[in-house]
Amino acid sequence: MPVKKKRKAAAGAAAAQDEAGLKKCKLGRSQASGKVISGEEHFSSKKCLAWFYEYAGPDEVVGPEGMEKFCEDIGVQPENIIMLVLAWKLEAESMGFFTKEEWLKGMTSLQCDCTEKLQSKFDFLRSQLNDISSFKNIYRYAFDFARDKDQRSLDIDTAKSMLALLLGRTWPLFSVFYQYLEQSKYRVMNKDQWYNVLEFSRTVHADLSNYDEDGAWPVLLDEFVEWQKVRQAS
Repeated sequence: MPVKKKRKAAAGAAAAQDEAGLKKCKLGRSQASGKVISGEEHFSSKKCLAWFYEYAGPDEVVGPEGMEKFCEDIGVQPENIIMLVLAWKLEAESMGFFTKEEWLKGMTSLQCDCTEKLQSKFDFLRSQLNDISSFKNIYRYAFDFARDKDQRSLDIDTAKSMLALLLGRTWPLFSVFYQYLEQSKYRVMNKDQWYNVLEFSRTVHADLSNYDEDGAWPVLLDEFVEWQKVRQAS
């Protein structure tokens, strides 16, 4: 009996400590004069799971409604690129959804079990976009993440939106390429075309002077170059 008593007391103390930690995490911003908490607290799988259930539905998936609330709580618009980087870190399969397994695996990797800890990782998540290798992985991930799972290609409107998110601020020719897509015959973009757009944006000069017409570019990009050269000549 004394042993059981001791165990109960220890369990009670641990539960109280967990609850206090969760409260501290939620209140960390106001208690620390507006500063987000650092990684000084140990990561707790229990707190991470409780955090997940704040947004998950009865099917144990964070769906569109839960995702909207999640974005509101972390202070990020759903269309912000940081959400794409986070989804990549969680290895999420479908846009607008996080499963429990994806959440626990990804947040454990990030050592985040509450809102403030995730907010403290924003600079790290953004930094992934500046790393050439990581950006390429994020860009490639975006294709499967954004496409309808019963389709092998991205519909052209989704492709344009994702390209704007990923390349809109860094590729000098993006606005021209966007105009080309809007007036083109293409209604979908396949994976090979998607991958090659990134390679094109990184290797071909804005004036197209080093474009190799005999290279192994997809027809979509050959036609884009031809279309742009006609525009430049007129």
